[in-house]
Amino acid sequence: MRLALRWKRPEACAGAAAFLAAAVLAAGIFSNAARAQTTAGPALDTLDKLGQALFADRNLSFTRTQSCVSCHSPELAFTDPRELGKVEGAVSLGADGRSLGDRNSPSIEYVSFTPEFRFAANGEPIGGFFWDGRARTLEEQAGGPPLNPAEMGMPDKQSVVARIGEDPRLAAAFRALFGEAVFEDTDRAYAAMTQALAAFERRPDFSPFDSKYDRSLRGETALTATEAQGRDLFFSRERSSCSACHMSNGDGARAAEVFTNFKYYNIGTPANAKVRALNGSKPGHIDRGLAENPAAPGAVNEGKFKVPGLRNAAITGPYMHNGVFKDLRTVLLFHQRFSSDGLQIDPETGQPWENPEVPANLALASLKAAPPLSESEIDALIAFLKTLTGQRYERLVEK
Repeated sequence: MRLALRWKRPEACAGAAAFLAAAVLAAGIFSNAARAQTTAGPALDTLDKLGQALFADRNLSFTRTQSCVSCHSPELAFTDPRELGKVEGAVSLGADGRSLGDRNSPSIEYVSFTPEFRFAANGEPIGGFFWDGRARTLEEQAGGPPLNPAEMGMPDKQSVVARIGEDPRLAAAFRALFGEAVFEDTDRAYAAMTQALAAFERRPDFSPFDSKYDRSLRGETALTATEAQGRDLFFSRERSSCSACHMSNGDGARAAEVFTNFKYYNIGTPANAKVRALNGSKPGHIDRGLAENPAAPGAVNEGKFKVPGLRNAAITGPYMHNGVFKDLRTVLLFHQRFSSDGLQIDPETGQPWENPEVPANLALASLKAAPPLSESEIDALIAFLKTLTGQRYERLVEK
């Protein structure tokens, strides 16, 4: 099964990337030809159209070789189609051609349904962007990748704004949409870029709700017996407990559901040793998850990560916040390992499950809540999860 989607931690190769950026800027090795921009194309007369152009603009990366599309291809549910050798798609490659991150990228389909990061009345963190919610809004998230040393690698906001100004079409659109003086203030121009990118990602075509599951709710098609069994298991709090974390609108089959409660849990995910061996992480490095969000520090948040949505889950692996598991079946078995009689062997390695990277704060009550499922029930759940694939991507689902 080919599955991909990743986000990069800036810590991984920040030193090397910063050195490369300084050296290249000092040498001035980019020719005028490399800076040449296209002046043809559709009118950029709305925020979302401008955001679409920026999303595909490789000049917003330091080496002018990588755009948002590089890691979020519309041909693969806005995930990264690159296998990348030994990391097997668990993380993405930076614009410098060397940097590898530490985290797997969340999907940006249906991203407009993610609430801003906040604390609920009971003090529980909810919402936000990236796996640790450190970007409060979609605009804040959009401003991260260009400045991430392990992603697009630009040294600062001013450099990004200068690249935008090089393109006559982009510059004209910025002035038309944000005012003639937009480039006189770097922070204002950079914020304008993030607003445009967020407007693009909020377009309805990012959230089509046209999967087989959606069509079955509208009476346009019917689920097979196995798919229907999986649906019933998914929504059953007594049998699988999937909906306890993977529902935002309560129990039962509902329209406009993105299949996450946007909350944070530590389910005991092990470190991805293959990625850590290749991405330059310091020995003993631990990903602290939510605790790395400046708004949610503290031991109580160690090891917690945001619950991902399940739309297009059948085609958007590897899975977990670090891409440690390749197969959807492995993920389902992993979720049952703390329940009575849960399988204690990782089917991908043939060895016992690796220890949690962060053993504190495990959500044991939830993980022990449901009895283990039979093989046929797991087959049914996988069949149901496949029905959450968008119509344009159904051809990619393994039968």
